[in-house]
Amino acid sequence: MKSAEEQLSTYKSVHLNPKNIKTHFVGIPLIIWSLFLLLNLIPVNFAISEDPVITFNVATIFTVGVLIYYVFLHARLAVGLALFIIPVLYTSSLVAQTSNALWIALAVFFVGWVIQFIGHHYEKAKPAFVDDLNQLLIGPFFLMAEVYFMLGMEKKLLADITPMARDKRRAIEAAKKST
Repeated sequence: MKSAEEQLSTYKSVHLNPKNIKTHFVGIPLIIWSLFLLLNLIPVNFAISEDPVITFNVATIFTVGVLIYYVFLHARLAVGLALFIIPVLYTSSLVAQTSNALWIALAVFFVGWVIQFIGHHYEKAKPAFVDDLNQLLIGPFFLMAEVYFMLGMEKKLLADITPMARDKRRAIEAAKKST
């Protein structure tokens, strides 16, 4: 597994423009919420007898898995992510009970991605997930790191990833020029 520094520097390398980062603070939460809503629509029941004793859905299982992944990457950032994801899980589960849940999820998902691509227009760089699908999980992780940085926390992490991100961006720009 790549380190938090490596993952964040790769993501940051195509998220250096402040306008792009601002769009991501809107787009990523919308996409996450819509995905959780979609996952809430997939039931998975665990039962000891004929009556379901414990009912989980894919969203809950996904939440646990992703939070474990984030804890392994960086425990302090994982705390912030848990504080973000738990309300997302709860509110999306409420909306999942409505008759238009699927359409709401699709509309919010679409709007979130439009906002993301507007940000990348400012950045003049393709999204990080184009080259590495794991970067889809790093988007929320990156935003939480940015929140921590804004609050003056995790200064060493910021100091570690910023030069790495700039070096990676220079390599991306050099590769563009050579083609």
